[in-house]
Amino acid sequence: MRLVAILMLSTVFTVPLPLLAQSHDDHAHRAAREDSAFRAMQARGFVVMGVNQYTSVHRFDALPSGGRIELQRDRDDSTGTAAIRAHLRAIARAFANGDFTAPADVHAETVPGVPVMRARRAAIRYDVSDLPRGAELRIRSTDPVAVEAIHGFLAYQRQEHRTGTTAHAP
Repeated sequence: MRLVAILMLSTVFTVPLPLLAQSHDDHAHRAAREDSAFRAMQARGFVVMGVNQYTSVHRFDALPSGGRIELQRDRDDSTGTAAIRAHLRAIARAFANGDFTAPADVHAETVPGVPVMRARRAAIRYDVSDLPRGAELRIRSTDPVAVEAIHGFLAYQRQEHRTGTTAHAP
């Protein structure tokens, strides 16, 4: 029992403090941190995105013409805000070229919707706009098959990131 307590304490003290920070959604994040698969995904996300998702707000909203990915810091953080903006701009360029490596790296699998989004990339537009503490990536298409794939992509992201956002934003 004593050995278990020592091992637990040594683990706590070796985890970087930002990973222990809580966001505005304490209940969802606390439960998520107890899930090792979720923690692993969050760690991969930090590598890919360059920002701690536990102290950021991530949204994946389906819209009639496609959807929106929003990522913002949950506090003033000019370095984190710059990292988010750079990441979403890089993602927009990659997705427009049919490169969905980043979400595959974060989720350790091909994300639903990606094969169709890749195949119909000429029919999809990606636009990034700055937000006060981050940015948003709007994904738009007039192609119903592409929009359905975008919605599947965003639904998977909502579920995996446990964001609690709605399927269709206002």
